[in-house]
Amino acid sequence: MRYAPPKGTYDILPPAPGRDAVQNSALWQWLETSFREICRQYGYSEIRTPIFESHDLIHRSVGEGTDIVAKETFDFITKGNDALTLRPEGTAGVMRAFVSNRLYIERPVTKLYYIGPNFRYERPQKGRYRQHHQAGAELLGASGPEADAEVIALACGFYARLGLTDLKVKLNTVGTPESRAEYVKALRTWAEPLLPQMSGENNRRFAQNALRMLDSKEPQDIALLATAPSLSDYLDEASQTHFAAVKGYLTAMGLPYEEDPRLVRGFDYYTHTVFEIQSVVLGDKALGGGGRYNGLIEAVGGPATPGIGFGLGLERVLLALEETGISLPTASGLDAFLCPLGEAARASCVTLLAHLRAEGVVCDMDYTGRRMKAMLEQADQCKARFAVILGDDELAQGVATVRDMITKVQEVAPLESLSRLLM
Repeated sequence: MRYAPPKGTYDILPPAPGRDAVQNSALWQWLETSFREICRQYGYSEIRTPIFESHDLIHRSVGEGTDIVAKETFDFITKGNDALTLRPEGTAGVMRAFVSNRLYIERPVTKLYYIGPNFRYERPQKGRYRQHHQAGAELLGASGPEADAEVIALACGFYARLGLTDLKVKLNTVGTPESRAEYVKALRTWAEPLLPQMSGENNRRFAQNALRMLDSKEPQDIALLATAPSLSDYLDEASQTHFAAVKGYLTAMGLPYEEDPRLVRGFDYYTHTVFEIQSVVLGDKALGGGGRYNGLIEAVGGPATPGIGFGLGLERVLLALEETGISLPTASGLDAFLCPLGEAARASCVTLLAHLRAEGVVCDMDYTGRRMKAMLEQADQCKARFAVILGDDELAQGVATVRDMITKVQEVAPLESLSRLLM
């Protein structure tokens, strides 16, 4: 029986002509390296957490009324009767690690980044998978608007480093929990008589999490929401001051943004600033986003610690790069591919291969005993700069024939100085 990948998943494979970007391992390595480099530039350190966490942690932190928890989490019971959930996003696990490892003792402001898979039980489509990958960053211990601006600048800087510039930064504030509660009361009062005209999804959201009604993509909901009360009218003075300062910092840094009063994001833990970065070439689909979550660490058992962070969907980034037509990096090839002619040469090449690798040469060899033409074709497939040909005559003289795979020029080189030539 031949097995296929589970629904909503895919394999990341070695580079090959015509392979989709999301399946190209060389592009993933480049993407992850680029994110690590900019995070180090901003002073962030990597954190790695388990792909599954306590069911209660995920459901409590993300929010029972969110679409993710209501419809999309992978929940399971272990043989030891533990209730666990595959992580649907990265922040909750990072907060748990921050608390359980008492990282707040090590430094007053903690900057962390992560890269890894998340899991959501949703209908698979291009750019959205049941196992998908995120890169994210969290800045913990700083409550000022300058921290919000830094996190947004970090996310935008990552995209700029890749060459993605045709983006929109949508910005809003959801205020404090207290001011938001007053707004939700007004929103529910406004929405209740309109429920028969709204989508079934927004009827569900009205009952479970009314604020999420603002995020509906259904045409009939969008038309009705144009007359909804505005959250900005319910913000307290501190929330307004904080938001104004964030916008001022972004302007000072030269980062354009668009205010979007309907932007609320998908998690219950957000306070104050929320943002989303959209790709114009993908039809304004979100590449990622985030926001401030000042009460989240307390909610998972830690000390009162402000925080702000983001998560970026890496599959969406690769699709945007393809659609934009940016020249993507290709896998680097070998320095040399060894072509042994005969049993004695193959045995010698095993030792030679180990010696060259110890000297820092990136190399491989033919293990199948094919003819010269086939070995040279394989050297081309491996993008080898040189083919090193070793037969009985070369063995007797202690030399190798080195073929330049670009110019096709061949020369004879002593085996003891071979590594210097190949490098």
